[in-house]
Amino acid sequence: MVEIKQNFQELLEAKKWQALKRELKELEPHQIAEIIEYLPEPDDIILFRLLPREQAKETFQHLSHDEQENIIEKLALNTGKISSLLNDLDPDDRTAFLEELPGEITQRLIQLMSPEERNITTRLLGYPEDSVGRLMTPEYVAVKPDFTIEHALAHIRKYGKNSETLNVIYVVNESGKLIDDIGIKDIILASPGQSIADIMDNRFTALSALDDQELAIRAFRDYDRVALPVIDTKGVLLGIVTFDDVMDVAEEESTEDFHRFGSIQDAIINPLKATIYHMYRKRVVWLSALVFMNVFSGAALSIFEEVIESVVALVFFLPLLIGSGGNAGAQSATLMIRSLAIGDVEPKDWLRLLAREFLVAFLLGITMALAVALIASLRAPEIMLVVMATMILTVLTGSLVGLLLPFVFTKLKIDPATASAPLITSIADICGVLIYFSIASWFFGI
Repeated sequence: MVEIKQNFQELLEAKKWQALKRELKELEPHQIAEIIEYLPEPDDIILFRLLPREQAKETFQHLSHDEQENIIEKLALNTGKISSLLNDLDPDDRTAFLEELPGEITQRLIQLMSPEERNITTRLLGYPEDSVGRLMTPEYVAVKPDFTIEHALAHIRKYGKNSETLNVIYVVNESGKLIDDIGIKDIILASPGQSIADIMDNRFTALSALDDQELAIRAFRDYDRVALPVIDTKGVLLGIVTFDDVMDVAEEESTEDFHRFGSIQDAIINPLKATIYHMYRKRVVWLSALVFMNVFSGAALSIFEEVIESVVALVFFLPLLIGSGGNAGAQSATLMIRSLAIGDVEPKDWLRLLAREFLVAFLLGITMALAVALIASLRAPEIMLVVMATMILTVLTGSLVGLLLPFVFTKLKIDPATASAPLITSIADICGVLIYFSIASWFFGI
């Protein structure tokens, strides 16, 4: 792929437009999107403008939001091109793009759409942020239970062209209420004279338009579907959510959590294209806050100056001990944040998990204490017991802090990923210093 990207850049520099168009015909939309993301400005815009209408629509949907915004901004003078692009986009992909833009820009772009597409977009954007309603598309095929199989197939041929997926056909009554979903395979294999009602089993899974998007992720995982219907409070079919839309949300959530776990304020989409100031701004807040937290570690050390002066060998094991506590805490937090995110555990489970984590951490602490005792026996035998006891307690403390912080943040309605590894490490450092030198003070009677 690297060679293909470089080839496109050379063709653009040489202004070989016909050769570029021939090459573009051979590529899939996701490959073209990858090339556009790679190219510097203005080559990325030039390449996008060379795409025919249908290919431009498919490619746009695979681009990052930053690149999508960049293209719209650069095409601002060509309202006809933007209007065609926005009208051609699938409603769910268009909604996902527009909801990330400032309100005034969104309103301006909506006015460029056809009346029909404008109504669809306004309705989808009217649902709460992060709700299933923002993900759904109204492009599906529905039939009535009294349709014969022959009639249903004719209906599918007529209206299925614009459907997001034809794997599942939905059955609605006269009021538009969803009463079943049927796999296209079952319809094709049924006899032409049978009715849709004959092959219905009246068992289906549906999402509410007001459900949280994370609930949709869990539903797709649990029911193994390519699409799920979306209904209102009265059971009326409003649209569908497809697997690829949910995967996009899952990827976005994972990226966001991963960045927060590394104490980055918001996700940085592409470090190669982000400005230096943008990357600095996203990282500086948490790092500055952690600097002040680490001041407490220094303050704790200053309390035990006399102990350190009396037993200098203690300093050798300090990084090892507090680092182990931080590592244990980060492990525990990673496990809890992931389990909370995918619904394996709930906030009410914290007490049961605390008991289990205590036993696991205690066993880990003993194992690591034996390992550090071997080092201490060679380096400073006189502090071996202090080091062993500290290792057990720091691993226990770090693990329990790592487990409890995500639950505390969840209770406070804060994203548990904010209980990030650097934050847990800083807390573990402070606790480790206090534990280590308190035990040493007691042991040596200082």
